[in-house]
Amino acid sequence: QVQLVESGGGLVQAGGSLRLSCAASGRTFSSYAMGWFRQAPGKEREFVAAISWSGGSTYYADSVKGRFTISRNNVKNTVYLQMNSLKPEDTAVYYCAKDTGWGISVLLREYDYWGQGTQVTVSS
Repeated sequence: QVQLVESGGGLVQAGGSLRLSCAASGRTFSSYAMGWFRQAPGKEREFVAAISWSGGSTYYADSVKGRFTISRNNVKNTVYLQMNSLKPEDTAVYYCAKDTGWGISVLLREYDYWGQGTQVTVSS
């Protein structure tokens, strides 16, 4: 069993920054890729970023590439999402999720554990 707890969301002005954290329980955290997704009101949950088990590979949605950075600390069992140059369209609930394998996936069905989400609101 894995539990994921996100933190770090909040209200920020356009152009600002936030850093999300996702703390994971369980001894197997370092064996799996991790991902961040988001869901805006009235929209489907979408992929944002993912990182391989070692942190050596990352992948981003085109909409956040160059602005967001995903990273992980396998000693602290934590994955991060640094979000810079935020835009109003980044407003959403952000979820971290554990992949079923060690490699990167952009598909929701490849993730088996999810956090409760943290709200990010970007004002114009």
